Amino acid sequence: MTHQRSTTPLLDRVAGPADLRELSDSELGSLADELRAEVIDAVSETGGHLGSGLGVVELSVAIHAVFNTPMDKLIWDVGHQCYPHKILTGRRDRIRTLRQKGGLSGFTKRSESRFDPFGAAHSSTSISAALGFTVGRDMGQATGDAIAVIGDGSISAGMAYEALNNAGAEGRRLFVILNDNEMSIAPPVGAMSSYLSGLYANEPLAKMKSLAEGFEAALPASIRAGAKRARQLASGLSASGTLFEELGFEYVGPINGHDMEQLLPVLRAARVRATGPVLIHCCTVKGKGYAPAETSEDKYHGVSKFNVETGAMAKKGAGAPSYTSVYGKALTEEAAHDPDIVAVTAAMPSGTGVNIMAERFPARVFDVGIAEQHGVTFCAGMAASGLKPFCTIYSTFLQRGFDQVVHDVALQRLPVRFAIDRAGLVGADGATHAGAFDIGYLGNLPGFTVMAASDEAELVHMVSTAAAYDEGPIAFRYPRGAGVGVDLPVRGEVLEIGKGRLVQEGDDVAILSFGAHLSECRVAAELLAEDGLGVTLADARFAKPLDVDLVMQLARNHRALITVEQGAEGGFGSIVLHALARQGAFDKGLVIRNIHLPDRFIDQASPAEMYADAGMAAADIAATVRAAMGVSSKVVSLTLAR
Repeated sequence: MTHQRSTTPLLDRVAGPADLRELSDSELGSLADELRAEVIDAVSETGGHLGSGLGVVELSVAIHAVFNTPMDKLIWDVGHQCYPHKILTGRRDRIRTLRQKGGLSGFTKRSESRFDPFGAAHSSTSISAALGFTVGRDMGQATGDAIAVIGDGSISAGMAYEALNNAGAEGRRLFVILNDNEMSIAPPVGAMSSYLSGLYANEPLAKMKSLAEGFEAALPASIRAGAKRARQLASGLSASGTLFEELGFEYVGPINGHDMEQLLPVLRAARVRATGPVLIHCCTVKGKGYAPAETSEDKYHGVSKFNVETGAMAKKGAGAPSYTSVYGKALTEEAAHDPDIVAVTAAMPSGTGVNIMAERFPARVFDVGIAEQHGVTFCAGMAASGLKPFCTIYSTFLQRGFDQVVHDVALQRLPVRFAIDRAGLVGADGATHAGAFDIGYLGNLPGFTVMAASDEAELVHMVSTAAAYDEGPIAFRYPRGAGVGVDLPVRGEVLEIGKGRLVQEGDDVAILSFGAHLSECRVAAELLAEDGLGVTLADARFAKPLDVDLVMQLARNHRALITVEQGAEGGFGSIVLHALARQGAFDKGLVIRNIHLPDRFIDQASPAEMYADAGMAAADIAATVRAAMGVSSKVVSLTLAR
C-alpha cells in the first residue's frame, strides 16, 4: 500500500503558533509557500476575500513566529485578510467552512478563537484597540504586547490618525505594522497614498541597515546622526523625520513584507528593543503568489468559487440584474439629464455601482477613500453649494458617519441624497455587514425623507425622486443581490412624497411592507389565501413621511394589520405604531403585529437562511397573521387529519 506524499509537510506540523517557533528561518519561508497554496485552494472552494490574505502570508507567519500569541494580541484591521492567520491558529480543519452557515467567519471574531482578541470587519479600528490592550497590560491585566496590522487603505481613515496621535502621546510600547500594498478594494486615493508611495520610491535609501533594522538608538553615536539624516531623505520630511515620527512613533522601514530575511530580523529587533510605540512599514503585493490575482484590477479582493489553475470564477446563471447595477445605471441616466448631479463613494466604486457613472462622467464621481465621515460632510458642502450629491454608502458603513448625517446634513436641511446599498441581511459577510439599523437611525431625524425599494423598478423611481427633491435630505435603501425580475423603465418616475401604494386588496388582513421583503409578503399572502383569508398587500414606499391615510385605511378596514421590514426593531413598525397612537387608533382596540429583525445579531448564512433564522420567511409571516387573527391553517389541519 502506497501513501501519497503530502504537498504541505511543514504546514501539517503546525497545530498552532507555538509550533512555528520550533522551525528554522528557512523552514518558515517554505512554510509560507505552503500556506499560500492552502489559502488559494480553500478559497477556490468557498469564495471570499483572497487578494488581501495572499498579501499577508509572510507577515502572518513571521508575526506568530516572533511574538508570543495569544498572550501577545495580534489585531488585524478589517480582518478580511485573516485566512492565513486562521489556518495557523488551529482552524485549518474548518477553513473550508469559511463564510458558510455554522462555519468560520470571514473576519476575526472573538467568540471563534482566543487568537482573535478583537473582532473586526469595518476598517481603521485596530490601532485604537491595540492601545486599549496596551493600557490593560500596563494596568496589570493578563495580556502581553499588542500588534496592530493595518493596510494603507485603512490608515487613510481619520480614526486611525486619532489613534496614532493618542498612542504617540501615551508613549507606551506597542507595535503598528503598516501593510502597504497600494491597493485597498479600489486604488487608495488622496495624499496618504502619494506619501506612502514616495517612501517606497526611495527604497534604496530605505534599505540602509539603520532603516531596515530599526532604531537610531541602537547605533553607535558616531553614525546615529547620519542615519537620522538618511531616514529624513528617504521620507521626504527634512525637518525631523516621517509623519509617524512626528506623531511620536519610532518608524522602521520600508521593508519587503514578502522577504523573511527582512521580516524576521526586523520584528525580532523591534520586539527586543522597543520601549515606546513603533510603526513598521511593510511593502507587500495584494494577491501575491497567485498570478490571476496579481494581474486583476481588484487583485481578487472578493471572489466567488474559482478554478485554481485558470483563476476563472464560477459564473452565476443569467437572471435579474443586481440592485447595485440597477442603481448605477439609473443614477447615470439622471446624471445625463442634470449636470449638477454628483456621486460620492467611500472606497467602493464598483461595490456601490457608481463606477458605471464614473465611466461616463468621471469628473462628477468622487471616491473619498475609507472616510465615511468626511464623505458625508463633503456631500453636505456640495449640497450647500447648489450641487445634487448622491452619497452612496452601504448601510453598515454609513453608521460610521452618523454624527455628520445629523449635524452637517439634517440640522441644516441640506438636500443630500443617500443611496443606501446592502440594506437588510447580506449573507456570507454576516452580522458585521448587516444593514439592520438605517431605518431607525435616519427615521428619527427631523426633516429626513426615508424610502425603501420593494423591487428594482421601484429603485429606479426612487433615484429619480431623490434627484428631483431639493427640500432636504432624502434616503432610499435597497438590498444586496439580484432583483425580482420586473421590467425596468428607461428612466424613473418622480414619486409623490409620502405616498404608498396598494398591491392587492382583500377583506381580512392587511400586510404593510416597507422595502424589499414585499416579495416574501406576496408568498405569505398566497399561503393565507389557501386558508381562505383575503389579504390586502400594500407597499409603504416611505417610512418618513409616512402615508398616514393609507395606514388608517388599512387599520379601519381589516381585522388585523401587520407591518414588515428588513430592519431592526425601532424602525418602520415603530413609526407606524406612533402614527396610529396619534390618530387614536388604539382607543377602541386594534390587532397589529410588527415583523422585523430580532433583537440579536444573526450569524452568516445565505440571506434566505438568515431571514428564516430571524423568523421572517413567508411561512413565518403567514403564521404571525394566523396567530394575530386566532385562526389555524386549513392546509396544516387537513394534513394532520389525514
